[in-house]
Amino acid sequence: MSNGISVLILTYNEELHIKRCIDSLVPFASDIFIVDSFSTDKTVEIAQSLGAKVYQNPWPGNHAKQFQWGLDNCPIETEWVMKMDSDEFILPELADELISKLASVNQKYSGIYIKRRVNFMGRWIKYGGYYPTWLLRIWRYKNGVMEQRWMDEHIKLSAGSTIQFDNDIVDDNKNDLTWWTTKHNNYATKEAVDLLNTIYGFKDYDELEPNFFGTQEQRKRKIKHLYARMPLFIRPFIYFIFRYFIKFGFLDGKQGLIWHFLQGFWYRFLVDAKINEIYNKAGKDKGEIQKVLKKDYGIEF
Repeated sequence: MSNGISVLILTYNEELHIKRCIDSLVPFASDIFIVDSFSTDKTVEIAQSLGAKVYQNPWPGNHAKQFQWGLDNCPIETEWVMKMDSDEFILPELADELISKLASVNQKYSGIYIKRRVNFMGRWIKYGGYYPTWLLRIWRYKNGVMEQRWMDEHIKLSAGSTIQFDNDIVDDNKNDLTWWTTKHNNYATKEAVDLLNTIYGFKDYDELEPNFFGTQEQRKRKIKHLYARMPLFIRPFIYFIFRYFIKFGFLDGKQGLIWHFLQGFWYRFLVDAKINEIYNKAGKDKGEIQKVLKKDYGIEF
């Protein structure tokens, strides 16, 4: 197994973003693997023209299953693997850092945390607790698997510790606001299921341990567990006020107001509305909730 790095990207109709993503990876990646869910646009054609290796697999219902399918089925021959989304790209400074540092990373480290910045409507969202967001995006192939969750999945390491690199991944989706709200409506259903699972324990995820004193991911997971037990419809207000005023989200300008309101309030309120709808049908009985999830959403634990 070579000491290089392979990058794995999931796609479905990403012709708007995939060239930018792949172009940013070419300077340092040994292989770029695309796991495509049978796109109907030019995603596959563009990716192949840029040298990416494309594999197709029907969408299994969530990101975690599809990504793990990629890890299990793509012919990865490098020591390191990197997870990228198709609407993200690597800053040149991070590409240079990977070229200069990756080969010399001490064997005791199995994972590398990278900062992600979010661009929304052409503006870098710096406030509201949104930057820096540290994500475990690079790991030694033999030591990492994808958590199998409906939402908020992360790479879980089986051995070794982690380090941080200095430069950024940029999340910059170019689709319009109608696309964004439709996507987050679908996310809200999965988030509702995930929060109900946190409360009722339908399935015991093999997940990162929630820990206030751990990584940023572990702290967020712990906060999410506490959030799940707060009253419906009150918690979105609390979260938005914390993010927009206490964490200075208002400094992100007009684009920030739209982002923090939609992502930090509207989306969270929609999640609660979906949970409330499930409670109206099933009460708060665990077994009845499972029946509703299976009947209405095709979700079975």
